[in-house]
Amino acid sequence: MDSTATDGFDTNRFEASRNRLASLAYRLLGSAADAQDAVQDAFLHWQAADRQRIEVPEAWLAKVVTNLCLDRLRSARVRRERTVGAWLPEPLLDGDPMLGPADTFEQRESVSLAVLTLMERLSPLERAVYVLREAFSYGHAEIAGILDITESASQQHLHRGRRHITTARRGGGEADPASARRVVEEFFAAASSGRTERLVALLTDDATAVSDSNAAGLAKTLLRYDTPQRVAALARAGFRPTPAKRRLAGGTPAVHYAPVNGAPALLFVVDGRVIGAVTFDVADGRITTVRGIGAPARLTRLNEKWQQHRPDTPLIARW
Repeated sequence: MDSTATDGFDTNRFEASRNRLASLAYRLLGSAADAQDAVQDAFLHWQAADRQRIEVPEAWLAKVVTNLCLDRLRSARVRRERTVGAWLPEPLLDGDPMLGPADTFEQRESVSLAVLTLMERLSPLERAVYVLREAFSYGHAEIAGILDITESASQQHLHRGRRHITTARRGGGEADPASARRVVEEFFAAASSGRTERLVALLTDDATAVSDSNAAGLAKTLLRYDTPQRVAALARAGFRPTPAKRRLAGGTPAVHYAPVNGAPALLFVVDGRVIGAVTFDVADGRITTVRGIGAPARLTRLNEKWQQHRPDTPLIARW
């Protein structure tokens, strides 16, 4: 086989792994843009490597991508960005291949916005072990080889990672999708009509909300609200349409229901472009967390997939 044919074959091998590698990088970094950069860097490593000496390409590529992500998580700039309180995971529309494997509860949970946020509490190694084990079912011997640690260390990192996430996680198992949608639609209707008591009743006693924007535009740090009354007040103010909000949005949005990262979400869409997403965590028929995401950089990938998506009839055609 000549070198051109070999290069083409090897490029095809990489491309066959691209979605899986992107899913791994996204879980590690919580950002689709950063995940795509990591995968592209891995491709450059792949091109530069002596590929004839790589016995298991899939394992080699997983190791390269994981370590590229770890380098980023450990960088001073990234730690500073995430420490100041201006970071949220980037939401992805359900069906996006970057969400990766979703056959088990652990795989689905590991890509939820709730767990991606909780993983910020883990060290980079704990995060890598947790993702490799829970989402991709690697054995501890394989993880040890990827991370250049011992099997015992891998087990310890997984134990600590699970403990941190389990302790901080709110709610039990997965919410029934139809029930979750009913709760969110009722919450939106109550907020739009100003029924504060009903809003509070739909929230858990420890409900929280976080947003990267406010009525005047994007906030420099995340806005946080930590009681049902404050969350209800935020929702009532945020979901009430006004001329000022329409000017800021660049038009009159349609409001669509569309699952994001496996959880219910409302998308505000102007001329086919998503200008805002509100996601919800639901447990036992009540809302535990509301996230408002309006930063365009956090909606880039979601917008790309929305253009390829055939949405259902909007909840409100002109908000």
